[in-house]
Amino acid sequence: MLKRVLIANRGEIALRIIRACKELGIETVAVYSTADKESLHVAFADEAICIGPHTATDSYLNIKNIIAAAEVADVDGIHPGYGFLAENADFARICEDCGFKFIGPKSEHIELMGDKAKAKETMRKLGVPVVPGSDGVVSDPDEALKIAKEIGFPVIIKASAGGGGKGMRVAHNEMSFLNQFEMAKIESEKAFGCGDVYIEKFIESPRHIEIQVFGDSKGNALHFFERECSIQRRHQKLIEEAPSPFLTERMRYKMGEVSVNAVKSLGYENAGTIEYIVDKAGNFYFMEMNTRIQVEHPVTEMITGIDLVKLQLLVASGYELPLKQENIKINGHAIECRINAEDPETFMPSPGLINAYYAPGGFGVRVDSAAYQEYTVLPYYDSMIAKLIVHAPTRKDAISKMKVALDEFIIEGVKTSIPLHKKIMDHYKFIEGDVSTDFLEKYFK
Repeated sequence: MLKRVLIANRGEIALRIIRACKELGIETVAVYSTADKESLHVAFADEAICIGPHTATDSYLNIKNIIAAAEVADVDGIHPGYGFLAENADFARICEDCGFKFIGPKSEHIELMGDKAKAKETMRKLGVPVVPGSDGVVSDPDEALKIAKEIGFPVIIKASAGGGGKGMRVAHNEMSFLNQFEMAKIESEKAFGCGDVYIEKFIESPRHIEIQVFGDSKGNALHFFERECSIQRRHQKLIEEAPSPFLTERMRYKMGEVSVNAVKSLGYENAGTIEYIVDKAGNFYFMEMNTRIQVEHPVTEMITGIDLVKLQLLVASGYELPLKQENIKINGHAIECRINAEDPETFMPSPGLINAYYAPGGFGVRVDSAAYQEYTVLPYYDSMIAKLIVHAPTRKDAISKMKVALDEFIIEGVKTSIPLHKKIMDHYKFIEGDVSTDFLEKYFK
């Protein structure tokens, strides 16, 4: 078992990892920027080390300083959480080379799945359905237009090194294609330092459904069913639930089987999420694989009763997965709302001092947060204040419970997304489970 772990992150995910470590008897070391000196992850860890000034580049993305902190603190493992360096193959490789167990997949798998074009081709070879598209990166505009015509409009142009909706453009016809192609390349270069793009068939009004997977060093692999993540804005998830209200048992079995087979074939270790877009007919296509624990992992934990972060630590410690697929069951329904410090109308960040804070509670209600009264939401990092998760026997009951919890949640001093979440919970299409990735564009213009 790992003895001492450094958490290379901040906020609620750092707290989440600290709690899991403590339950397993693992000592914890927090790192923090000067702006995060009063943060809860700093207070609750066994040791805390400052790694730089407030900018992420100089602190939470500063590999040299994080490795130095790990050496000073004499840890044997490093957990990256999500965001920041969680999917940075170079960081994982440096951890490995310096003798620290990276609590996540091997650097080679992070690198492979980080290149969206290579990931797609790899998954296609492993028998995972993929959206019709270009055979890898396309650089020549004329060739790109030819491919787009063969696929059939509309098409989507995506940054090969992309994520978070950046470097992503939709072209509905030949006239708009070349302009969108060049814009995607420019955005990709600015966001990721790489202008490579590829082309896919654009699936209109799809669902975004992902499968939680796990592998261990003994060649075992499991899935923990799916999460419905279709409620998004600008390709960023707002609400997640498990299980999906759309999938039939046959679809659920097929998606799980295909995902687990891919994990086994890759020799993938630790937590991962294979994300799919699903069309109205129920056809599913590989979109990307996230090689880390996800923001929305709590809904999976709630319906399966399995602590996924503890499982990460156990697998990283060399243990075999302590479960069999047939023993993993779905129990009830869970919904997560991401509570962000944002204007619910414009989605503009709303940093500042929280002068009143009260988190909801009760049976089946969970709040993952590092916020508190008099906490300052900083403008330098992600705007998420909390994740509000509810669990109930049925989806209908879960929606009712979420509405009560949202009403109870008091956050004053900054604007939050709570009013938007309330509107979504009341919307007849959401209640029916009829959602897609363009839900907000359709009903909340």
